[in-house]
Amino acid sequence: MLKTVAGFDWDEGNKAKCQKHGVSVAEIEVALSARSRVAPDLRHSDFEQRFIAVERNYAGRPMFIAFTFREVGTQLFIRPISARYMHNREIEKYEKSSNTSH
Repeated sequence: MLKTVAGFDWDEGNKAKCQKHGVSVAEIEVALSARSRVAPDLRHSDFEQRFIAVERNYAGRPMFIAFTFREVGTQLFIRPISARYMHNREIEKYEKSSNTSH
């Protein structure tokens, strides 16, 4: 049975790590609430299942967000792990794959 996501799991550690590259908490929450492109992060899923999301912020700047899901009691939360704006080479690759996947 699929659980509905109840919200975001923030603490000072993951908040600071996500904001280190200039991405705001609000940008991350909006991006992960949207229909972002999401893929499993197999390289970093040794201890927990992790995902990566690619989404543009309100100004159109592409962002890369790593996250996982955490159960707290009976509720499911999104736990952002890190976030940053994408580099030009990544943007070109993302836009190329976006254009060929439609």
